[in-house]
Amino acid sequence: MAFPNNFLWGGAIAAHQAEGGYREGGKGISTCDVMHGGKGRFAEILDPKAIRKNIESPEGYFPEHTAIDFYHRYKEDIALFAEMGFKVFRTSISWARIFPNGDDKEPNEAGLAFYDSLFDECKKYGIEPLVTISHWEMSINLTQKYNGWISREIVPLFERFAKTIFARYKNKVKYWLTFNEINMTLHMPFLGSGMIVDDPSKKMQMCYQACHHQLVASALAVKACHEIIPDARIGSMVASMVAYPYSCRPEDTWEKISMERNNYYLTDVQVRGKYPSWMKHFFAKNGIAIKTESEDEKILLENIVDFVSFSYYSTSAVSTDPDVAKNRGTGNIFGGIKNPYLKSSEWGWQIDPLGLRIALNFLYDRYQKPLFIVENGLGAVDIPGENGAINDDYRIDYLQKHIKAMKQAIEEDGVNLMGYTTWGCIDIISASTGEMSKRYGFIYVDKDDNGNGSLKRLRKKSFHWYKSVIESNGEKL
Repeated sequence: MAFPNNFLWGGAIAAHQAEGGYREGGKGISTCDVMHGGKGRFAEILDPKAIRKNIESPEGYFPEHTAIDFYHRYKEDIALFAEMGFKVFRTSISWARIFPNGDDKEPNEAGLAFYDSLFDECKKYGIEPLVTISHWEMSINLTQKYNGWISREIVPLFERFAKTIFARYKNKVKYWLTFNEINMTLHMPFLGSGMIVDDPSKKMQMCYQACHHQLVASALAVKACHEIIPDARIGSMVASMVAYPYSCRPEDTWEKISMERNNYYLTDVQVRGKYPSWMKHFFAKNGIAIKTESEDEKILLENIVDFVSFSYYSTSAVSTDPDVAKNRGTGNIFGGIKNPYLKSSEWGWQIDPLGLRIALNFLYDRYQKPLFIVENGLGAVDIPGENGAINDDYRIDYLQKHIKAMKQAIEEDGVNLMGYTTWGCIDIISASTGEMSKRYGFIYVDKDDNGNGSLKRLRKKSFHWYKSVIESNGEKL
């Protein structure tokens, strides 16, 4: 049997993409609450003027305000997860629900009580919560007051938030992640760090400084977790970026190596406790001066993560040939050159199951730490047929091939893999576009891109398939 008996099968969501109830229970307004839906969302959150306008005079439809109403329907949804046999459920805790302004003197009891009830419901069914402390969400007050993670002031505020939830849920949550896709701050500073970059010429300096603050905050969270919940395990989380040289030109291979280094340097620090030497050279070469405090080096070195988690959806190719580089994919923010050997999803993400095996081997060889796949899935348009039937065979095919790649990595390559949580196990708001039509779940939620719908939950064909996968511990695909 490839998968160990204690393998953690389950699914994943994020608070801001599922909960809704954006002003209920004392919750403050978060950065996610000022992002419109639609395919222009990426462009909007890269535009400082658009962000400021949304903060100061919000108009239009903001999908995270209601999301799929998990805030009120979590018991119904967790019962469905239990029906599938989930061993683990990944979600996040909304910082703005616990500290509405981010820097409040006292936590919001109503927010703490909500997650108490949520975790109790998980435990009722024997489901282990896997909790992300920061999943692309913080109080908008921290953006307005400090410009997000560019400010050192955010570090102690985050540490207090982490200590508060560790102390509150120490008997309920044993698996934690510090920052979701921490490398996204380099690509989407507002989404990843609540930071507005007004001057593009300063973007690189600002992003790397914000990342340093997040690294210190992550290490302090690891320290607090180990002290407050000694038997807990806390990990890092990175958006994996498997890329292939477009040709056998040495320059293309160097481009691949350079991209990988820049993508994984944050995880290098979280796992090894220090910046890689090449990154220090990169900072010096590019005139980047990272402001640090005297204790930072010690904090990073002494508080490394217990495991490495990552998201995996697709791969791309890289080239230094400007003519080849024109043929870019239309998928996620990482883009990349379209690989002619791969098929693409409806959103342009290239489908590559073998790439997951490559990612698993790359990360395990690099870090020699247990791995956890915490996001993987296919975003697609699902259309209910007669009697509400949703035959999503395309999703089953995608997941089946990726789970086979996981089996090979464990069985043939000796990779230590802790668990697997598919992304958007129930349909949720897309982080990249704010759409509902980009669906990942085993459970269909009746809601459209304009916020209309009954929110009724329907089991898709993949629901029953994944239940069988879990029951057989991955043997029946």
